[in-house]
Amino acid sequence: MADFRPFRALRPKPEYASEAAALPYDVMNTAEARKMVKGKERSFLRIDRPETSFPEDQDPYAPEVYAKAKALFEQRKADTYIREDKPCAYIYRQIMDGRAQLGLVGTINVQDSIDGHVKKHEMTRADKEADRIRHVDALGAQTGPIFLTYRKCPPLTEMLNNWHLHHNPVYDFVSEQGVRQTIWVIDDPAYLEKIRHELAQTESLYIADGHHRHASAVRVAQQRREAQASCTGEEEFNYYLAVLFASDELKLMDYNRVIADLNGLTVPAFLTKCERSFTVEKAEPGERIRPRRPHSFGMCIRTNKGDTPQCEWYHLRAKEGSFDPKDPVGSLDVSILQNNLIAPILGIDDPRTNRRIDFVGGIRGLAELERRATSDMQLAFTFYPATLDELMTIADAGEIMPPKSTWFEPKLLSGLFIHEF
Repeated sequence: MADFRPFRALRPKPEYASEAAALPYDVMNTAEARKMVKGKERSFLRIDRPETSFPEDQDPYAPEVYAKAKALFEQRKADTYIREDKPCAYIYRQIMDGRAQLGLVGTINVQDSIDGHVKKHEMTRADKEADRIRHVDALGAQTGPIFLTYRKCPPLTEMLNNWHLHHNPVYDFVSEQGVRQTIWVIDDPAYLEKIRHELAQTESLYIADGHHRHASAVRVAQQRREAQASCTGEEEFNYYLAVLFASDELKLMDYNRVIADLNGLTVPAFLTKCERSFTVEKAEPGERIRPRRPHSFGMCIRTNKGDTPQCEWYHLRAKEGSFDPKDPVGSLDVSILQNNLIAPILGIDDPRTNRRIDFVGGIRGLAELERRATSDMQLAFTFYPATLDELMTIADAGEIMPPKSTWFEPKLLSGLFIHEF
């Protein structure tokens, strides 16, 4: 089941929507965020990454940083945002490279998460979770939606399609990333009740993206419950901001790895060790490898030949016996590479904390991986994307996918809907 509820959103005035909307806070580092907000006073990224308003040596977790986020939020509420007159839900459509995905915006009861009806597939890091808890608590609002999915539901899809085909959007613009963003308001109480009823029939919701935002929303609600003498369950802090997409609306991309060194091995010695669990085949000159099927990988190695760093690409294919096909987690490509190469050969046992490994979303392309492998790193791996069926099967079993297993595109923009409590 899902307890979905419309809410009185704080949202941008139509003339400021494209200026306020920003990528999620966690898809860039601080240096990239500083560049993104330059000359953009209304960008919501200034609130999501308030350290960008301070000198570069500022501690991003200091109290004054969260105070700055609150001050900027209050300023934008005064000059950029409007509040809905009554509880509404929203249809959020994104079109990227000719492919559309249609989602439903509203709030979900925190109790659904506590009771296990909202299922996760990733672990969270305590430091990142603490940061978002402090941010949400300082603002008294959830500012970035949690990206949820559910198994396809034709009646609900039909309702969303019928509404947007017969109503005008409140926002319709193309983001800096080239993605068309279109939003409709659903303000009819009877229609909203039909949507709520349909969602209540769904057995489970799944976190596609935003595990840290989800964990912080639940924790803040629990803290407020503990601090309040009596709760009815209807308080706004008992609900969190979410965008829900049917699983057949979504696209998963590869989530690739770059690694700093060969763990003391020469290139020939490293390749020999790889051949224990993989067939290794050198690519044609100038060829970059994007895997076309599961259990195959691309590998780029910096060779340091000549004055300019160069890289060589290889095809890797997992050998029979290198994984158990009946193990839903162990048979994931990220697990196969981690268990047979990254841990035993490169010595990186915990990719969540080891600084010798970094992760690059597939949207950045193979050229970015090659650039990293010939600059600050030495090695890059490309993957065939995981599937939503794999994600939901693992979540249903109460299992956890390895870190950085999934990358969804397009990203949901922050700053278009804010849920205050």
